Amino acid sequence: MPLARPQPSFVLVEPQMGENIGGAARAMLNFGLNRMGIVNPRDGWPNQRAIAMASGAARVLDDAVIYGTTPEAIADCAYVFATTARHRDLTKPVMSPERAMEHARHLLEAGQGVAILFGPERSGLENQDVALADAIISVPVSDQFASLNLAQCALLIAMNGAVRPPISFPNPWRWPRPSLPARSRLKSLVTTMSNGWTRPAFSFPRLRPTG
Repeated sequence: MPLARPQPSFVLVEPQMGENIGGAARAMLNFGLNRMGIVNPRDGWPNQRAIAMASGAARVLDDAVIYGTTPEAIADCAYVFATTARHRDLTKPVMSPERAMEHARHLLEAGQGVAILFGPERSGLENQDVALADAIISVPVSDQFASLNLAQCALLIAMNGAVRPPISFPNPWRWPRPSLPARSRLKSLVTTMSNGWTRPAFSFPRLRPTG
């Protein structure tokens, strides 16, 4: 279900592949988010590949707002984040997805509009779009391969942007326990026990006929 509370707007800037737009919609709805803006999509709109990929999240695409430019898409927002993996010669705060969405929640609760910009798949956001943002969201990915698929990036942000009750999981390490043996030792133990069970001493006696 979409969130009843205020939520950020996910703005896809000049997305190139319909499949990625649909994947981003699914990622958003997984965490109750449904406010999507799309700036100048390469293949026009509506996009059948996006709809097919969105599957049960097509409602996000149905309500998506199409814009001609990035400034139009963020016109009603007081604070804007830009997602990028590249180093920019811009003086802006850089935040992790967790920290950025925590800040976004405070802004949203205060009645401020918040948008998150996602760039095109080929090269990411252009400098002029990043310049419109107040802060940058950077995912701590490997230096050897920093490229994230559009839908993957949307999923990481949506996971941290969902306003939901905290989920508690039981802690399996709450009680003291001995160190765990290696898998090879466990296999050896199981083999030894299995061989022992096949010995006569561990077998059930054959039933003798009575009478």
